[in-house]
Amino acid sequence: QFQLVESGGGLVQPGGSLRLSCAASGFTLDYYAIGWFRQAPGKEREGVSCISRRGGKINYADSVKGRFTISRDNAKNTVYLQMNSLKPEETAVYYCAAAKIYGDYLPGAAHEYAYWGQGTQVIVSS
Repeated sequence: QFQLVESGGGLVQPGGSLRLSCAASGFTLDYYAIGWFRQAPGKEREGVSCISRRGGKINYADSVKGRFTISRDNAKNTVYLQMNSLKPEETAVYYCAAAKIYGDYLPGAAHEYAYWGQGTQVIVSS
């Protein structure tokens, strides 16, 4: 079964860190660019970061640059999002998504990603 499963969310104090994982099952991530998105209550979904098939291209939202790091381990069929110095306004459900790509293109918009996980809740609060 074609599935993406996020994990690693939870409650963290402001300034703390979390590492999210996005594990694929039923398919190999080798041919897929992966994006992380988040959606806070009452707000629109926004892109956080994305990484190309082989990790050669990476993009971050301006709001997370210098604090978040995306990486992938294709051998483990998993993509990670290391989040440091978290802020209360970053409380949201975080989703990973996959887009099948045949070249080195790195999709940034949510509509370019066909496959989505169920999300993992991140709460940043003291």
